[in-house]
Amino acid sequence: MLLGVDVGGTFTDAALLTPDGLVTAKAPSTPSDQSEGVLNAVSAALEAAGASASDVSRFAHGMTVGTNALLEGKVARTALLATEGFVDLEELGRQARAELYRLCAGHPPPLVPPELRVAVPERTGPDGVLRALDEQLLGQRVRERCGDDVEAAAVCLLWGFRHRDHERAVADLLERELPGVHVSTSHETAGVFREYERCATTVVDAALSPLLRRYLERLAERARDAGLPEPEVMLSGGGVVSAATAARHGSWTVLSGPAGGAVGAARSAERAGVPDVVCLDMGGTSCDVSVAFGGRAGETGGREVGGRALALPMVDVHTIGAGGGSVAWRDAGGALRVGPRSAGAEPGPACYGRGGTEPTVTDANLLLGYLDSDSPLAGGVELDRAASERALGGLAEALGMSVGDTAAGIARVAGAEMARAVRVMTVERGIDPRDLALLAFGGAGPLHACAIADELGMTRVVVPRASGVLSALGLIVSERRRELVSSELLAAENLTREAVAGAVRRLAAQGREELGDAAEDAAVRVRYDLRYSGQAFEITVPGEPEPDIGALRRAFDEAHEKRYGYADPDATLELVTLRVAVALPGGKLAAARAVEEGSGGTRELLFDGEPVEAEVVRGRVDRVSGPAVCELGEATLVVPPGWSGGADADGTIVLEREG
Repeated sequence: MLLGVDVGGTFTDAALLTPDGLVTAKAPSTPSDQSEGVLNAVSAALEAAGASASDVSRFAHGMTVGTNALLEGKVARTALLATEGFVDLEELGRQARAELYRLCAGHPPPLVPPELRVAVPERTGPDGVLRALDEQLLGQRVRERCGDDVEAAAVCLLWGFRHRDHERAVADLLERELPGVHVSTSHETAGVFREYERCATTVVDAALSPLLRRYLERLAERARDAGLPEPEVMLSGGGVVSAATAARHGSWTVLSGPAGGAVGAARSAERAGVPDVVCLDMGGTSCDVSVAFGGRAGETGGREVGGRALALPMVDVHTIGAGGGSVAWRDAGGALRVGPRSAGAEPGPACYGRGGTEPTVTDANLLLGYLDSDSPLAGGVELDRAASERALGGLAEALGMSVGDTAAGIARVAGAEMARAVRVMTVERGIDPRDLALLAFGGAGPLHACAIADELGMTRVVVPRASGVLSALGLIVSERRRELVSSELLAAENLTREAVAGAVRRLAAQGREELGDAAEDAAVRVRYDLRYSGQAFEITVPGEPEPDIGALRRAFDEAHEKRYGYADPDATLELVTLRVAVALPGGKLAAARAVEEGSGGTRELLFDGEPVEAEVVRGRVDRVSGPAVCELGEATLVVPPGWSGGADADGTIVLEREG
């Protein structure tokens, strides 16, 4: 059996792929120790499957440990060792304003304070060593600046991505001078040529790795005690690696949670015959939006998370603070707002009955009839309608509105925020969302899917049967993958098939070695960062491991014309960076265990402020026409008037907008 467990802000989801089909379960997240919630969700899934831990052959895990630590600033005390004269790289950044028209807006403070920045007496250039490393002087500086409270060190030297000996020597010195301190070197963490992005990524890696190592050691110990295999960990790029590899590089896991959902959504869409989709993952705390074409989630070579640059392969996801637990409030101008603050897992929405008193999106959905106090949520959460009425009552009074209108307003505002996030990933990139389907998942995604599609003019909505735990399912089907990045900087006569193929073979061999013995038959995929000579930024295009340079040139010209409206076939082409992925296949998607279709009668729902009697369908869905509510186990699908559709053999529901 294959097991995937994803930790969200409110719930921890488990998906267990058995010979008889997919079994799913949820348990409340435990922010103080996420591993506790993980084992609770695993126990629930095993119990539902009638299985034991010894039946599990593979355990994949997605988490938010690194994300939360980075956003909250709760990281290890970290030192930075940089080439003399460049120790302030992280703080100087790109000298760009955080917000163009708000002069008071600032960047987050650097993770490394000035007193822990150590100047390394060395210098290399593009062609080699210009000043030899003075290890004696460096040892003296380390002893003077780095006290006993330093937990990690980041090493980022100029041209370290090309000439690595000095970084390796500095790492060896740190192991002697500061035993037990975690050391991250830039050439291992992010071997790219831009100094600031490489430095910032290495600092984040060093600051997160001690925390991640402690968490994964605790989880591995709990898993062993329970009889489970050692966990594999989802990386930001959409592949899983061993826990030991993930623990060495905390920065690689910053988008671990959203990556699992993006992969699961892309694979589910392809299996449903709708390979081009906008993927919308609305959980209890946040909403993640990505786009998939041809059954593969979009990828990017880097982005900012919490205002910090990360030059790493990542699934291309845009996140906003709009989830089921997002708190509704009145701003200073009297307008209704939703999020980004969330009630989280503790205490959660008011209707959970765990001490929450603030109005949330979930409370609004309960009062609109989309959720039902007589139907517990997954994980056994009973809903208290009276508590929701009390929570929304105070906000309604402040707004001068009725409780019903306030609930409808909260749902509309949350939907508008998510529609705006979809536009960021589509319209702002030249993609027309009306050409795509909207695949909604997460515990709250299907509740709002049709309303968001209406807002965007989209006419098709896809909801997998296991939509409430699709991120956990994505972990099961994700590849075992090692992604390597290397800036090569080849142009003109140096840009030859032999030079490129040699670099690809070197990176592929490293990836196979790190994946282990089974990696001999691993697939190798390559993407090339290319630009015209004189340009400052690159376009990434896919290609063969031994590329025909002419074909690569034509692919780049086409991509350049599509993005910028012109191409220059006579300009010199530069290969800047190679991105090599060595991958072994993950599990195969399977249908959830068969359930019977059952009618839950009818109940009153509010659409556009008007009460409507709607059909309630519980369990398997065959055909459905709005107005209706489909209770799918881990999620609830609201079908407004004007929408209808049916389910395929896997239970995936495809809705179409009538007319």
